[in-house]
Formats: sequence, C-alpha cells, structure tokens
Amino acid sequence: MRSIGARLALWYAAASTATLACLFVVGYYLLRGYLIHGLDLLNQSEFQQIRAHLGTDYAALSPAVIDERIRETTDYASVLFYIDVHSHSGTIFYSSNLNGRAIPDIKGLRRYDVPWDSGPLRVGEFVMAPYDVIVATPEAQVEGVMEGYAEVSAALLALLLAMSTAIGFGLSNLALRPVRLIRATASRIGSENLSERIPVPAVNDEISDLAQLLNQMFDRLEASFNNVRRFAADASHELKTPLSLVRLHAEKVLGSSMLTHDNEEGMQTVLEELTRVDDTIDELLFLSRAESRNITLAATPNDPALLLANFNVDAQVLAEHYGLKFSYEHAGHGMAICEPRWLRRVLLNLLSNAINASPHGGHIRLRSRLGGELWRVEIEDQGEGVPSAEFERIFDRFVRIPTAEPQRHQGSGLGLAICRSIIELHRGRIFAEHAASGRGLRVVFEIPAQASPEGQGRRAPALSRDELASAESK
Repeated sequence: MRSIGARLALWYAAASTATLACLFVVGYYLLRGYLIHGLDLLNQSEFQQIRAHLGTDYAALSPAVIDERIRETTDYASVLFYIDVHSHSGTIFYSSNLNGRAIPDIKGLRRYDVPWDSGPLRVGEFVMAPYDVIVATPEAQVEGVMEGYAEVSAALLALLLAMSTAIGFGLSNLALRPVRLIRATASRIGSENLSERIPVPAVNDEISDLAQLLNQMFDRLEASFNNVRRFAADASHELKTPLSLVRLHAEKVLGSSMLTHDNEEGMQTVLEELTRVDDTIDELLFLSRAESRNITLAATPNDPALLLANFNVDAQVLAEHYGLKFSYEHAGHGMAICEPRWLRRVLLNLLSNAINASPHGGHIRLRSRLGGELWRVEIEDQGEGVPSAEFERIFDRFVRIPTAEPQRHQGSGLGLAICRSIIELHRGRIFAEHAASGRGLRVVFEIPAQASPEGQGRRAPALSRDELASAESK
C-alpha cells in the first residue's frame, strides 16, 4: 500500500480493535469468574438451609429421618439445585432430580465443574462430619450470559473497526495535510519558477523541519540554475564578437582573389561552419531566455488556415529539394492564440526533423484540427522512428534523431528543445508518439484556440531564404 495516510488509518484501526479485543477477552474471563462465584454462593446458601433443617443432632439421625427433614426443601429447590448427601459407608440422600445418580466427587476439590445431561453443573462440596453434602446448580444461565457477552463484543468490535478506520482516515488526512501541501508545492517548482518556496508550518515539528530542508535545497538549485543560465548567456554573448570577427576576416580573405581554387573551397567550408556555430549560439541564447521567462509573446488570434497555407508553399520547396513529398490538411474553424513568427519556427523545425528522418521518396504529412478551445497539429514522417522510452528525451538539448540519409546534416540537436520552449510559452504542450502506420515518428503540439473568430487574423509571412537555409541545418 503506497499511501502513508491509508497505512496510518489501518494501523490506528487495527491497534484500536486489537486493544478493545484484549479488553473484551479479559472482561470475558472476569465476568465468568464473577458469575461462577455467584453460583458458589448460591450453593453455599442452599447448604446452610439444609443444615438448618437437619438440626444440631444431624450426626445421630438415621437416613430415613434425614430424608424426612430435607426432602420437602430439596423438592422445592429441585429446579435450581441437585443435592447429594453421603458418608464413607455410602449415599444417605439423593434429591429427586438426580434420579438415583450420584454427583461425581472429585477428591481434593471443594468447588468444581462437572458435565451433566442438561449441561455443566457447578458443584460445591460441604463437610458435616460424618457426612459430605454436595450441592450442584446448572451453569446454563452463566453460559447464556457469556454467549450474549461474546456476541455483543463481536458486534462492538466490528463497529469499532469501521468507526476507527473512518476516524483514522480523517485524522491521517488532517495530519498529512502539510505533507500534501509540500508535495503540491514541490511538484509545481520547476526550472521556470525556482523562486517559489514551500510554506513552513508555524508548529516547530518534523514537518516544518522537512519544509525548511526542502526550501534550502531549492535555494541551492535556484542558485545553480541561475549560474548555468548566466554562464550560457554570457558565454554566448562573448562568443558572438570573436565569431563575427573571424567571419569578417574569412569573407575578406575569400573576396581578395588571392586564394587557389582548393583554398577557396576550404574557406567556404569555414564560413559555413561559422554560420552553423553562430546559429547554435543564437539557439542557446533563445533557450536561456525562454527558460528564464525573459521572452514575452505578442499572442493574438490568428487563422490557422492562413498560417498553414503560407507555410505549405515553402514546405513543398524544402521537401522537393530532398526528394520528398509534403502534404497537409486542415479541419475546423476558429482562431489560434499564437504569435505567427514563433509558431512558424516550430513548424519549420519539426519539418526539418521529419525531412532528416524520412527516406528518399518518403511522404511527410501535416494534419491540423481546430476544435473547441484547442488547435492540434501533427507532423508525421516515414522514418525509422524512435523507441517509446525516448519520446520524452528527444525534447532535451543536444539529442539528435538519426537521419535516414547519411549525407543529410543532423543539426545541433536543439530544434525540438526550442519547439518545446516556444509551445510552453504559448501555454500549450508538445509530445511525440508512434506514427499511425507503426513506422515513423509523429510529433504533436496543441495550443489554445478560440472556437469563433474575433477580428481578422494576421497573414503569416512566407519563409525567407535565410530561414530556408537555416532549416536545412536544424
């Protein structure tokens, strides 16, 4: 059982029930002993009455006189008592309810139980030398009381178990409320809101100590994250200037017409790699700004049909360049709440990944559906796909999806990480799943939308040549 509250409630119920059960068992034996003692007192009272009827000269009386003196008394009490008077020479008197049977005499005991036809008897042996008077009374009433006691105890135990379980759950929920608050707060704290802290209870107990310990840990994490982000931003800014200078010098040397053909090709390769490094730095800067929430989106209602229609023109060109086919379909009416410039970057990155993953002649499909308050977009390729266990990891930084063609560039591995940051800035979500055919990868993102248009959406601009070139390197 994973719930601490449930375990505490059951432990409380079990402990309460077991404690009461032990008390009932002890009470059972104490009550039975008390009732048996009452039977012993009844037997003693009957013996006193018999002794009074026999008189002080009982030792000189004959069996017939003894029978005459106590017969009437024993007959009146035959419903409650069995009486047997005997001496060393034999039995002197039987009560009529004994029907000539002697009550067993256990040597050395004055109070004992014996089995009988109508149930157990409680026997008391009293000495009136030279006679022994045995008085027995049925224990049926005692057994009936004890059976009733056991039934009532069982019912009370069942009721206590149910009530203590309910009370235990209530108490555990009340006691663990600070723990649930800590869990809820800790689950909300992420890289985007490391400044939030767990409320510390006013009571100085283990829970408050745990909350303070976790807050101290979050303080250290926040400081570490800030240092990492600051380092990434500072390093990226510091690298921009020397890279620009290197690029300018390379372009100057390339334009001087002093290089041989082979050297010109080498210098051109240097410029291409410098461009790719510069793009990677821009992407790292973007991720750092997105994670620190320094990017503000100007999200407005836009018509997804217009966005996709303009994107389709450039996507067709990019796909045909690699010998692939691209198609899209859109369903639904309404407005998506987005900033087209950033959303086009998401579409472009996803298309670039699909192109890299698809084999020559493959088909890339984009499906769009706007319904209710959600715009859902799917981009599906016909590549090898990725294992289900990797669906979350591919959105991390520097994770590359293998390309279908060796000559295609894998990119920096930041494209999907950027897509996730942009979609989260739009208050949406992005995830991966297997394609419908079971082969290939499908990447899906969902962002808020409006079912009915409000105003005119902005027409998305077509991809520029620089954007097309950048897409090929993602």
